[in-house]
Amino acid sequence: MAKPLEVDQVWLDRILEQVNGLQYGSVNITVHDGRIVQIDRTERTRYDQPSHKQQSDPQKATGNGEQLRAVAQ
Repeated sequence: MAKPLEVDQVWLDRILEQVNGLQYGSVNITVHDGRIVQIDRTERTRYDQPSHKQQSDPQKATGNGEQLRAVAQ
C-alpha cells in the first residue's frame, strides 16, 4: 500500500512559488516514499505572430538549422 503524501506549509509555499507567474508551462513534482523531493518548472514562451524578419527570410522559413549548428560547434 502506498504511503500517504506528506505535504507541509514549506512545500506548499515552494509549489506556489513555482506556479506563480507561470503563463505557459508545467510544474512537475517528484515524490519518493511519500515525500516530495523535487520540483521542476518548465516555462514556455509562445509567439502568436512571427516577426516580420522571420516571414521575409526564406532560409529561416525552411528550418534548415544553420544557426543551431553554428552555436553547437
